[in-house]
Amino acid sequence: MDALELVAHPARLRIVHALRGGRTLTTAELCALLPGVSKAMVYRHVEALAAAGILEVAQERRVRGAVERQYRLRAGRATIGAEEAAAATVEDHRRVFVTAMAVLISEFTSYLDHENADPAGDLVGYRQHALWLDRAELEELIMELRRVILPRLDNEPAPGRGRYLLSPILFPVEEAP
Repeated sequence: MDALELVAHPARLRIVHALRGGRTLTTAELCALLPGVSKAMVYRHVEALAAAGILEVAQERRVRGAVERQYRLRAGRATIGAEEAAAATVEDHRRVFVTAMAVLISEFTSYLDHENADPAGDLVGYRQHALWLDRAELEELIMELRRVILPRLDNEPAPGRGRYLLSPILFPVEEAP
């Protein structure tokens, strides 16, 4: 199974999100972070992601006679590269986009379902902007966003630091005639 196929599943994509930032989590901890995903499904998808090398075992320990594993994300393996994206069909892109939107809705719903959810206080944003850009301006915008976002992807959990999901989406919009 290639990276495109692996991350094109809502539960697997949510597992990848949960492990970003250098986190190590057990499957039980992942289950707690993924309400609405059955325990059996989390275990099955963790196994698939580990078999593909996207997750690795960070630590093992014995708990009441069973082996408990903590997993960590191999970030370089959890992305769809430029070559793979270029080789993807229109239907592949449609499937991955629909998966990403389903995950976004699921994650946002999970956030809102917390009793202390405070969208205004948490600076939640979901704005869309229509921009007029030529190719050079578009490439410059993408590079500027990467310069701002990429260094923060390696941030690890720390006191006072919360986990946020940032989902930039960019595509051309056809003009009406």
